[in-house]
Amino acid sequence: MAPPGRGTARGGPRGAFRGPRGRGGRGGRGGGGGGRGGTRGRGRGRGRARASTIQPRSSKFDAARLEDSEEDSEDDARQYGDDSGDESDEIVDSDEEDEDEGQAASSGQPYLSLMKSLAESAPHKAKRRKLAHDPSEDKYIQPPALEPTAEDTAMGDAEDGEKKVPKDVDAVDEPEEDPMDAPPEDMLDDDDEVDAEDPFETHFAEPKEEVLAPKLKAIQDGKWRTERTALKTTRVLFNVPDAGQSENQTPPKPISGISELNLKNKLKESMEQKHAKFGAVEQTIAPYIFNYQDLLYCNRTVSGAPSVRRMACLHALNHVFKTRDKVIKNNNKLARDKSNEDLELRDQGFTRPKVLMILPTRQSCVKMVEMICAITEPEQQENRKRFDDSYVEKMTKFSDDKPEDFQDLFAGNDDDMFRLGLKFTRKTIKYFSQFYNSDIIFGSPLGLRMAIGSEEEKKMDFDFLSSIELVIVDQADALLMQNWEHVEYVFEHLNIQPKESHGCDFSRVRSWYLDDQAKHFRQTLIFSAFNTPELSNLFRTHCSNWEGKARLQEAYPGLIQHLGVKARQTFSRFDAASVVDDPEARFEYFTKAILPSLTKRPKDVSGVLIFIPSYLDFVRVRNYFANNPAAENVTFGTISEYADVPEASRARSHFLNGRHRVLLYTERAHHFRRYQIKGVKKVIMYSLPDNPLFYQEIAGGYLQKSEQSLLLEPGQGQVKVMFSRYDVMKLEKIVGSQRVSKMISEQGDTFDFL
Repeated sequence: MAPPGRGTARGGPRGAFRGPRGRGGRGGRGGGGGGRGGTRGRGRGRGRARASTIQPRSSKFDAARLEDSEEDSEDDARQYGDDSGDESDEIVDSDEEDEDEGQAASSGQPYLSLMKSLAESAPHKAKRRKLAHDPSEDKYIQPPALEPTAEDTAMGDAEDGEKKVPKDVDAVDEPEEDPMDAPPEDMLDDDDEVDAEDPFETHFAEPKEEVLAPKLKAIQDGKWRTERTALKTTRVLFNVPDAGQSENQTPPKPISGISELNLKNKLKESMEQKHAKFGAVEQTIAPYIFNYQDLLYCNRTVSGAPSVRRMACLHALNHVFKTRDKVIKNNNKLARDKSNEDLELRDQGFTRPKVLMILPTRQSCVKMVEMICAITEPEQQENRKRFDDSYVEKMTKFSDDKPEDFQDLFAGNDDDMFRLGLKFTRKTIKYFSQFYNSDIIFGSPLGLRMAIGSEEEKKMDFDFLSSIELVIVDQADALLMQNWEHVEYVFEHLNIQPKESHGCDFSRVRSWYLDDQAKHFRQTLIFSAFNTPELSNLFRTHCSNWEGKARLQEAYPGLIQHLGVKARQTFSRFDAASVVDDPEARFEYFTKAILPSLTKRPKDVSGVLIFIPSYLDFVRVRNYFANNPAAENVTFGTISEYADVPEASRARSHFLNGRHRVLLYTERAHHFRRYQIKGVKKVIMYSLPDNPLFYQEIAGGYLQKSEQSLLLEPGQGQVKVMFSRYDVMKLEKIVGSQRVSKMISEQGDTFDFL
């Protein structure tokens, strides 16, 4: 699923320890820490993990009762050799990598010093804004076999340096255009008439002061009013600034097709031929999107993904085209009326980029770009070949038996480190435009963070985010499996007044930009397969649109009756005083209420899989099994997101043949690998997964395979789940919306389902 030499622990585990240089724990191209000086990650809504909590470790966890002879391990591992993934899936050991990097750094020091001195003595060149990073910071450089002498380094390294440093395919060497010197552009549509009721006009261009002022004041005072409605099976939670109005704000009117939208003529003509009528998903989300309200849509599916992309891209294009046409039209008006000093036209922000799309992989960027091209049908595409070479990958990297959502996310180029600027003119789309010359910016959280920089570096640049008016976050559930802190970091740097002017004509800047109110005009659209505390927190803290914000989420029927196998499912509730106390209370409950059933008669225990979503919890449980006398008679293996392919194969083999009676397995390992683990007879959920499909695949799929392999008597499978009242979002997806409130609030703490 990843190119050779790249780890799949993209962005590092949430809340896990970050290694030196902000790198991903095991080869994640800088994902583990925030490349370019990234900080520590977050552990699933429980606050920041402290680096001192967990010490750097090797990928292989050695304990006295886990040591096996190498020959036996290799023989047993052959059982999984065919389905464990190819060598491109291998995750590199973090400690070994850091050690090798140290060797490379020391051996190349003379060369680095030479290059630094040359750079310092080089003549000053014209200012160019390159939103690029030093690839040597986030890509592994193989150390030379022999230690070079100073003379060899000085004479030979300059010649070999180009080979050592990987090329940054997204680097742009293009000067920032001065708006005053920029070549004139043709309007995309010169026959459009301005509609005073157009949401673009009422939200951005000409908002009514009597409506806007009280809402902005309510937002600043933290006053929001919540309204709940229902659309068929979809629940709508709508928040609006409480401006003291007695009447409730009605939901936007349904939109059934293109004819009901205020689109640029060019877009309307194109879409009426291709997609005049909307489907169910489009009818649900279009009213909020095209009325410039914030949206958290928690029902994204693989089948509905094209509809989501179509609406997002159409709205982004409509916004960009209307913005550019208004600026160009006013440029012509000013050119004609030079003598009119009283003419005031406020039609723009501080910088040109208006739309930001945050996506998980290069392939997801390709899908967005293809949708944009399908809508606009450009006559010319500048740098298209470079885009195809850098982003399009047609090679199949995994078997067809992987789940649908896995194939949708990881098919194609699954690189999670990219950023791309797109510029539009009347007939052309230009790829790899300089950020300050772009209309739309695409980027992964890691790619954007590295473009911004960090406080530890001497130079940070986030002015290109100062005038973003539309943010689209697609496949947010996949971003949760990367480093979520990068997403928060990007949002924290949106709509901040720029440090440099970038050729801005401040007489044309809209007043609400100058008043530092841009974040209240920005629209944010977040699309996810499910909701989580992290998404809810992002939506609550960083989305303050004066038009309001809506969360759309379907009622969950539950999965406990749809496992595909008959098994006893027991849900046990434990008490935690607060979210902060939850990890400690969970561990205490596990060691006192769950673990004794495994340690009293360890010889009778076999095939027990313990699923642990959080890596921090995984480390704690693993250490308990390894070091605590209470568990000394229970043999166990581990598979985490840091396990390389041979290590995972040995663990699965030992678990199947009974050498390891217990297997510890993390959520992110399952997300990136989807291992088909054999020999499972009992599943213990240390905590429920964020993704409800994982419960179905692990609790249902693994037990079903054991029955089919005659390793388990039909109906004898068991599932044990631990939960607290702070797991309500996860629990609702599994047991259903109707059951969850009773299970959280009833006096009884054990619930059995057969």
